[in-house]
Amino acid sequence: MKKVLLAGLLGLATLAPLTLSAAEKATLPKGYEKWEKSKQQVITDKKSLFYGIHYTYVNPKAMKTYRTGGTYPEGSTFVVVQYSIKDAGGKPTEGKKQMIVLMKKDKNFKQTGGWQYAGFNPDGRPSGLDPVSNCYECHLKTAKGTDFIISKYADFK
Repeated sequence: MKKVLLAGLLGLATLAPLTLSAAEKATLPKGYEKWEKSKQQVITDKKSLFYGIHYTYVNPKAMKTYRTGGTYPEGSTFVVVQYSIKDAGGKPTEGKKQMIVLMKKDKNFKQTGGWQYAGFNPDGRPSGLDPVSNCYECHLKTAKGTDFIISKYADFK
């Protein structure tokens, strides 16, 4: 019994590095800036990971489901680009690019609901963002019923 328990614990311990190494190997899709782009979204809650101004880019494969709802097809991809907030006469305006986040439907990422999550620095290098605690856990709590997509098309345009 002790051997089985130990083997199970060792097996679980190996999943976390696999998840992180997969996020580290993620790359930003080429040309995502040409995908459909959301209107400016402003998050003023300084406690939020997404405090700032951001835009969401949605690839063509995901857009139909994004408009109508349902389960996203394999390869559906969202990229969120976040900027700091600058005050321009009492109006929040776009500051420096802060981070880029990728969410891609990939059945191989079973431990994160079939989605690959990854974070990038402004220059496109992996940021070391933890895809489980920084991404999936929040998506699981707030968007399990929408195939883990938090944003809504109504907020997009």
